[in-house]
Amino acid sequence: QVQLVESGGGSVQAGDSLKLSCEIFGNIGGGNWVGWFRQAPGKERQWVSVKANGGSYEHTSLSVKGRFFISQDNARNTLYLQMNDLEPEDTAMYYCAAQDIFSIRWDLPEGYDCWGQGTQVTVSS
Repeated sequence: QVQLVESGGGSVQAGDSLKLSCEIFGNIGGGNWVGWFRQAPGKERQWVSVKANGGSYEHTSLSVKGRFFISQDNARNTLYLQMNDLEPEDTAMYYCAAQDIFSIRWDLPEGYDCWGQGTQVTVSS
């Protein structure tokens, strides 16, 4: 059973940076998608940035492209999301997600069967 433990959220000012971490306990198949979703109050959970586990393929949402960067440290079994130039619109609960069973739907929450507990990011203007 894969477990994901996030950390790194917080309350910041617009323009600040944060780095989220997601430690992965258990084995995820190479090429399965891992990444970050976010959910703002009253809105659906949406993908932010995802990558192929252990690989180079990745997708980053247009809303954060150029500001958010996903990376992975295989030695530490940890996934990161570097968030720069944060905006109030980035305020949300951020979730780490992973596919224990591969799905081509890397862009939908339904494509992931492992989730972290979430970490809150609040950006004030």
